[in-house]
Amino acid sequence: MTKPPLTLYLAAPRGFCAGVDRAIKIVEMALEKWGAPVYVRHEIVHNKYVVDALRDQGAVFVEELEECPDDRPVIFSAHGVPKAVPAAAAKREMIYVDATCPLVSKVHIEAERHYANGLQMVMIGHAGHPETVGTMGQLPDGEVILVETAEDVATITPRDPNKLAFITQTTLSVDDTADVVAALQTRFPAIIGPHKEDICYATTNRQEAVKAMATMTNAMLVIGAPNSSNSRRLVEVGAKAGCTYAQLVQRAADIDWRALDGIDSIGITAGASAPEVLINEVIDAFKDRYSVTEEIVETAVENVEFKVPRVLREPA
Repeated sequence: MTKPPLTLYLAAPRGFCAGVDRAIKIVEMALEKWGAPVYVRHEIVHNKYVVDALRDQGAVFVEELEECPDDRPVIFSAHGVPKAVPAAAAKREMIYVDATCPLVSKVHIEAERHYANGLQMVMIGHAGHPETVGTMGQLPDGEVILVETAEDVATITPRDPNKLAFITQTTLSVDDTADVVAALQTRFPAIIGPHKEDICYATTNRQEAVKAMATMTNAMLVIGAPNSSNSRRLVEVGAKAGCTYAQLVQRAADIDWRALDGIDSIGITAGASAPEVLINEVIDAFKDRYSVTEEIVETAVENVEFKVPRVLREPA
């Protein structure tokens, strides 16, 4: 039987970013240096496939530091942790390695600098997300006010409306964040913003590729985990840019083929914590059913690399 033709638009860039790459490398190098088990507080990155692969190598994932023994190394996830966590690890004389993405650390440093200058922080982010919890935990209670939407801005009561600065979670939608920033600047004209946008280059690049792809097709799949903020934002960006069917799938087995019945083109992208092996699995699943023509939609070239902490580069 002849397979129906299908044009597969592949977003570039897509998948792993430098921060995710570094975090995974940190766990692998820690296992190499100290042997198994190595403990990891929270998922190192939001992807089940990645977490399962590291677990198979000897990583033990826990929710809190209390679950870790004193005599084994512990790694803090790429999303960052409140200051109290490394302080507790140091008190217990544990070996710990911080895998916080350097771009998240940049936001932490920014928040501390503003606090030292007597400013109260407004954080644009998602309540309960590990990155938001980690960033808010850099400062004392009450020093960071969280807003999720432009509507939230009207409900907050800062200590002094003339002494405010704002920061953002690095994985938000660029367009939605712009609306919140505009609302903050309207209500608090004296508010100070970051020197350079907090939303990371990888989030911005992946969203731009999705916008470009959305004009070429009316169906799009985003490969990523349901708890991955940047992956979920890609789905929203695709839908907003005019894609009538934009769905998040963890891997090929999750594709709803009935919903795609009759399509002749589809866009494929992946969140910053989705490995290339899962992207290839999805592409292969389409090749099994269709006569596929691949088109690359490239909107940026990434060549960013982050060094792993020195402790892992030194011999045991």
